[in-house]
Amino acid sequence: MVQGFGRAALVLVALLSPAAPLLAQTQVDSIAGQLLVAAPGIDDPRFADTVIYVVHHDRDGAFGIVINRPAGTKSIAELLESIGQDPNGATGSVPIFIGGPVQSELGFVLHTADYHDSMTLRVDDKFAVTSDPNILCDIAAGKGPKRSLVAFGYTGWGPGQLEDELGHNAWYLAPADGELLFDQDRDSVWDRAFQRRTLRL
Repeated sequence: MVQGFGRAALVLVALLSPAAPLLAQTQVDSIAGQLLVAAPGIDDPRFADTVIYVVHHDRDGAFGIVINRPAGTKSIAELLESIGQDPNGATGSVPIFIGGPVQSELGFVLHTADYHDSMTLRVDDKFAVTSDPNILCDIAAGKGPKRSLVAFGYTGWGPGQLEDELGHNAWYLAPADGELLFDQDRDSVWDRAFQRRTLRL
């Protein structure tokens, strides 16, 4: 996991480029900050009943994190130790999620926008994503975001791929909120998101 969070930072570097918001506005109607809700009977079994938070979306593709695939719980001390940080005094534990099938060794923290460091990608006024391992130290010290979700792996689409999948009715869109992203009841996330679905692009 030491490399996991470090290498995950590289994935976000391109998304932190000042040009990215301009592309999102001028080349495609960005759905960043919304949820993708898998349509019933989606062809790809890796995404059956999944809900994905869209972190980034522009003409070059899209990047998201699955929010309803829990993979167990780890103590914060164990996570800190695994990334080479001092676990002394760290208490509590956090659920770990499978963020997607791409590069499952990479770690990301999806969180409320009250937290920010140099490797934070602010998606909108409500939510952000950080891959800097220091966020785990801050969470352990009570200086982290108000709410967060730790995920390994992500989902990714190339240019035009997500738009094509939306056009073929593979996904619905739904507004994102803290209840769906962070509440403990992960088993009902797809059902609740599906009830809030809106028209596709």
